Amino acid sequence: MPLPAPLSTPPFRIVRLSHTTLDVTDLNAARAFWADTLGLLVSDETADHIFLRGLEERGHQSMILRRAGTPAAGALTFKVWEDADLDRAAAWFADEGCKTAWVERPFQGRTLATHDPHGVPLEFYAEMDRLPPVHQQYKLYRGVKPLRIDHFNCFSPNVDESVAFYNAIGFRVTEYTEDAETGHLWAAWMQRKGGVHDIAFTNGLGPRLHHTAFWVPTPLNIIDLLDLMATTGYVANIERGPGRHGISNAFFLYVLDPNGHRVEIYCSDYQTVDPDHEPIHWDLKDPQRQTLWGAPAPQSWFEHGTTFAGVAPRAPDLKAQPIVAP
Repeated sequence: MPLPAPLSTPPFRIVRLSHTTLDVTDLNAARAFWADTLGLLVSDETADHIFLRGLEERGHQSMILRRAGTPAAGALTFKVWEDADLDRAAAWFADEGCKTAWVERPFQGRTLATHDPHGVPLEFYAEMDRLPPVHQQYKLYRGVKPLRIDHFNCFSPNVDESVAFYNAIGFRVTEYTEDAETGHLWAAWMQRKGGVHDIAFTNGLGPRLHHTAFWVPTPLNIIDLLDLMATTGYVANIERGPGRHGISNAFFLYVLDPNGHRVEIYCSDYQTVDPDHEPIHWDLKDPQRQTLWGAPAPQSWFEHGTTFAGVAPRAPDLKAQPIVAP
């Protein structure tokens, strides 16, 4: 199917992805992983929540950990340009038949809650508490030295539908995987902030959160994290990598937190700022699509994900399969 043409004037203006919430069953174990091992900074914490940010981030949070009885993902949250964009967004989602509500969220201003057609919970805000810069306080750099959140990746039961919807609110496709037999999209990468992606969609049982990614300074930081995890009781949490993606050209590592939430550690992709940037096409059976060096991903990478709280996933419409490691 042809990709939709990007919109130069979307109905409201999304700046970038901002953060999400992960439900965890043991907040102390989660803190030990996310803050003490990965190296995210704790902005605030209560008996039931930990608010985290990267070393370059001025906003109060780019990840929230919430104590819960069952692991799950909360809303994917995006920052918009100004407060008036929230009203434009509320009107647009209502016209599309999506439920909307105004919700209170700690450390941020007026917040719109809604969802996409597959049920992915979405939230939008314009203002968040700002914190002093710490990116030159190198004594705070620990773990993998995470600088900022980079993207979300979601399992979608119909990637064509996901791309059409997010294109309609201003996201642009940078790279995509097409099933040659059907002509349907198997995966797509879409951006607002001028990188390869703020959000991506992978064909599979969905909607579910596949992973959240954090940008780090260099591939060597990823090697340091592997050494750290392998000697501090987290060797079983290393799922895939290190390696270099064909798609995005990024150096990557995938790890799982104590509740099985997948995190990608990510660096070295490229910019896509120009509005006429041409999307890059990949065939589903190209072995360099997953990893430039040709190594296929493990089966777990195509099957394991985090359910969004209260959202029942369904089987994908497209049955095509990529190359999978034995």
